[in-house]
Amino acid sequence: MNPITITFIIYLIIIMIVGVITARMTKNINDFALGGHRLGPVVIAFSERASGESAWLIIGLPGAAMVAGLLQLWTVVGCITGIILSWLIIATPIRQATEQYNAITLPELLAKKYDDENGTIRWLSSIIITFFFTFYVAAQFSGAGKVLNVTFGLTEIQGMIIGAIIIVSYTILGGFLAVAWTDLIQGIIMIGTLVILPAVAWIEFSQLNINDSVFDWSTLFGGHSGIGALVGAVGGLSWGLGYMGQPHIIARYMAIDKTEHIKISRRIAAAWAIPAFFGSMLIGLIGIKLLSAGLLTNESDAIAKIISDPEKLMPLMATSLLNPWVAGIFISGAIAAMMSTADSQLLVSTTVLTEDVMKRFFKKKNHSIDLLFIGRILTIVIGVIAFIFAWKTTDLVFELVSYAWSGLGASFGPALLLTLWWKKTTKNGVIAGLITGAISTIIWANIDTLQSLITERFASFVLAFIAVVLFSIMDKKNK
Repeated sequence: MNPITITFIIYLIIIMIVGVITARMTKNINDFALGGHRLGPVVIAFSERASGESAWLIIGLPGAAMVAGLLQLWTVVGCITGIILSWLIIATPIRQATEQYNAITLPELLAKKYDDENGTIRWLSSIIITFFFTFYVAAQFSGAGKVLNVTFGLTEIQGMIIGAIIIVSYTILGGFLAVAWTDLIQGIIMIGTLVILPAVAWIEFSQLNINDSVFDWSTLFGGHSGIGALVGAVGGLSWGLGYMGQPHIIARYMAIDKTEHIKISRRIAAAWAIPAFFGSMLIGLIGIKLLSAGLLTNESDAIAKIISDPEKLMPLMATSLLNPWVAGIFISGAIAAMMSTADSQLLVSTTVLTEDVMKRFFKKKNHSIDLLFIGRILTIVIGVIAFIFAWKTTDLVFELVSYAWSGLGASFGPALLLTLWWKKTTKNGVIAGLITGAISTIIWANIDTLQSLITERFASFVLAFIAVVLFSIMDKKNK
């Protein structure tokens, strides 16, 4: 058994041990959903970053940078800005609102805030979250398949099965506590991967002594000028808007033990994000140079496979450039990125369905129900659905995440942002924003003409924001 395999197995054992230990601490649905508000600023910060970034950051963004070059710099800047702004303007007020309304999910918070007695906000939110998270979790399973395929020679379907079983298992066992503590471990491994791997790659490239540069500034705007250049830049920057409305990220703000600890978490999150995103882009920019120089593999079929699927570049670089033991740790980092996001999304989806749908349904029927048990069953169900989708889809991880990111960010971002900062926001405004964000994403993402004008991430967010404002103003005028 080689060092990479041994290291990876040790990592998986540690993750499962955390799941078993935290299972003993998970006594009710509040523990399962938010960890009983027992987690401090360090764990929450790493959990927010590890769950906020995924297979997209470890293999998706490097692959996109390999293909598009410095055009992805706009994505890097947009994401870092979005992360910092979200911690600045969302984290504190939503933690205060969580305590004020005694809420454990984002839909429940919005419903209580606007006295949603008929459950419209809860049902809409549950449908939107479950729908888009299915794509998001599928992206993580797909990413696991690619990494394990390159590293261990498994087929992609075998890799997806292994990743899905592990993720679903420890999420079922320990809920939020398991997810948060494993996120701490995974977040540390991820930042190590995204800093050390590009550094080693840079050293290898500098020793080539060729008259070539990693930074091709002609690709900064995708080879376009004028309106085309602006569209490209806005498309990348628009990733930052999504951070305002991602339920699995918002859950971290809601779960921190004390509001005053948010400042500490914010600093840690920013310190993590800046080197991580730039490192991810550098993996793609340097990796294509090393691949062309034959330093990663001399096999023509292997090169062809990477070019046809650039998202396999990162694991190839790790196994080619690093000591096998170190490579094993960083391959674990790639899997960690997928697990830390998939488990968080599974958790949010099942919590929303359990707390905002099942609980209310059985309460109306005057039946008692074990919500913790139902939550665990739903985790399995959603995990299976996401796995089937990952198995059948041919989309890249980058594309799947972009679609889900837009749908969730546009649906919840404007509604939440205005709820927290604009006192004139109304229930109908929030409902209009939820519907507009979701529908506009679905429509925009499937019409090439609209895509060529501007990305759905930007268009859907703006349209949803306008919808919340207009319907809220209309409500005020009709009163």
